[in-house]
Amino acid sequence: MAGCVEGTIPDETPLDSKVYLRLLLGSHLANYLRTKIEVDFGYTSTCGIATNKLLSKLVGGRNKPRNQTTLLALDDNDVISFIDSHKTRQIPGLGFKISMQLESHVLGMEVDADSHSFTSAVFARDVRLHPSISPGFLESLLAGPGAERGVGVRVWGLLHGIDPTEVKEAGDIPSQISIEDTYKGLETISLITEELHKLSCSLIRRMRIDLLAPDKHADEPGAQRWIARPKTLRLAIRSWPTRQGSQATPNFNRISRSGPLPTLVFDTSADIDALAQQLVAEALLPLLRRLQLEKGQKWNLQLINICVANMVAGAADDKQGSGRDISAMFKRQDEVLRPFRLEPLSNDDEDSVVSTSSTEDFEPNMGWEDSDNLACPACGCDLPPFAMPAHLRYHKMEE
Repeated sequence: MAGCVEGTIPDETPLDSKVYLRLLLGSHLANYLRTKIEVDFGYTSTCGIATNKLLSKLVGGRNKPRNQTTLLALDDNDVISFIDSHKTRQIPGLGFKISMQLESHVLGMEVDADSHSFTSAVFARDVRLHPSISPGFLESLLAGPGAERGVGVRVWGLLHGIDPTEVKEAGDIPSQISIEDTYKGLETISLITEELHKLSCSLIRRMRIDLLAPDKHADEPGAQRWIARPKTLRLAIRSWPTRQGSQATPNFNRISRSGPLPTLVFDTSADIDALAQQLVAEALLPLLRRLQLEKGQKWNLQLINICVANMVAGAADDKQGSGRDISAMFKRQDEVLRPFRLEPLSNDDEDSVVSTSSTEDFEPNMGWEDSDNLACPACGCDLPPFAMPAHLRYHKMEE
């Protein structure tokens, strides 16, 4: 196996196992791709290799930020043993609400927490082995307004390491864009603000690189348009105990807060430095204050991450767009509608027109009244043949 391995390594290589061969080939393919990305573009990456999407996500976080891990789970017992070691909130697909409902049921008490401070105390093993837990019971427990159909079966599968979700092909639009950096310890708000400004400049610059594309329908040459607009701004930090309390154990987990992304970042004509200053003052510093759990808490930041997420694709003619660009449609309407318009004939065209109608019986003063009309037997009125039945019904109604 290439890279790190999670699980029990057999004494003899089980080359007759198709699962083992798939994991073996996957580990070497991942190692090749990671190496090529780092050599060609200078980006480090992490990868998880497993038999489904759920397991690969979990095992991929084992050796960050520059390694890969293969989950060597050759049978169902190995998979369940791996899942059992995780808390419910750590399992992808079990969000805050579902995890809180599961924990409340297993512990037999109401769990009162918000989505930011909630950290599950219940492991997947505790939920899976609870006497009352079954797919049907999970369906009734988790059902409610807005709940998806079949949520019980899905959660039951996740607790057993089963995830039939396919890995989708990556599109041109990233799901999120993030910038981060590590530090030896940022303890003052002035230093933190300075670093937030640097990261914000990098984030805006990266957004313009990844999310701007040439506008083919623009009147001005070189104009660009946003192919997607992120709606959410997230600030994540890792803070260790201050030096005065250095005897405490460092916590490597991150905490984060999210908020709406100010629309000012989409102004492509503005200076990046000025936009970054506004972004820090109007959005990032308020999020940082929300991360200060205790009043008067001293900072000792080891990591800062700024991320924009919740991408909304813009209108475009390709498959990545969320719809047609109406402004481009109006600009092209003359070209599109030209085949359906009646254009006046030129002199040359008029001379070439040949009449196919017969004019032998045509009289200049003859109108439609003098054609083959019928006389009403009741009143003697001349009417076209198509109008006579209705006219006769009118006389019958008078009788």
